[in-house]
Amino acid sequence: MSRREQLGQIFRFALVGGVNTGTFFGIYLLLHPWMPYFAAYSLAFVLAMVGSFFMNTYFTYRTRPTWKKFLLFPLTNVTNYVIQSAGLYALVTWAGMDTRIAPLVAAIVAIPFTFLLSRKILVPGAARAEEAQQVGAGASSRG
Repeated sequence: MSRREQLGQIFRFALVGGVNTGTFFGIYLLLHPWMPYFAAYSLAFVLAMVGSFFMNTYFTYRTRPTWKKFLLFPLTNVTNYVIQSAGLYALVTWAGMDTRIAPLVAAIVAIPFTFLLSRKILVPGAARAEEAQQVGAGASSRG
């Protein structure tokens, strides 16, 4: 995969993230008057995650959705949550960062991890193909 294609994936991933955040919040606001806030939050989270799966499958990585990918995709959200939570704690406790800014910084730090994991789940073999391409390029430059 070329550097340009990788940058395109990263851009599309960020775009999907923005759309997904707006979708989540919109669904939450629609459900909130009709059910307890945590139920509205949870349902909005699940629905947005399903939408994110399809947007990332078709738009970001341009691959075919499968049940296996669908069932593994929530791992990206768990990873994102863990990295953001640990980052938030570290930024506030150890770095003394303002609690109003630290969540945003932690979210930005988590993006590359979430991107790589979602690509690994949604585009099986992508890492192996890139490795083979790099090995092949190294061999051709020596020969």
